[in-house]
Amino acid sequence: MNARSETPAPYGPPAAPEAERWMREALALAHAAQDRGEVPVGAVVVRDGAIVGRGGNAPIAANDPTAHAEIAALRSAAAALGNYRLPDCDLYVTLEPCAMCAGAIMHARVRRLVFGARDPKTGACGSVIDLFAEARLNHHTRVTGELLATECGALLSAFFAARRANA
Repeated sequence: MNARSETPAPYGPPAAPEAERWMREALALAHAAQDRGEVPVGAVVVRDGAIVGRGGNAPIAANDPTAHAEIAALRSAAAALGNYRLPDCDLYVTLEPCAMCAGAIMHARVRRLVFGARDPKTGACGSVIDLFAEARLNHHTRVTGELLATECGALLSAFFAARRANA
């Protein structure tokens, strides 16, 4: 698990067994998204050791370009907690967030982001750009990347390979 943060935080990286537990929950949501014909990405928001928000990719079914797993999980958590700010929450997502999702994560004031596979085409946590390292922004989410990266990446690779084979 690689960690990167430009801003010191009063807490260290997530404990491995607990972090893997939450990422496996996100993976289950990614599998459910795949079963619906969506790109297999899943996300969970965790607060005080419990999931408070869940999301799976749904842009195809919803005809909504913003229906990414992260956005769905943030909306779910905000509704559950009755607050659009999520400062005591951690977000676990199977794929490195894009710029849109990175912006939403920062606006929600999420404490920590943990992602699985890197996204070399649209990743906004260092693969293409790193919005979280921008010192001029007023909130700095702590980022830990590549947790269960092989498993998360394999799910995506298999999905796109099957899609190409069926095309």
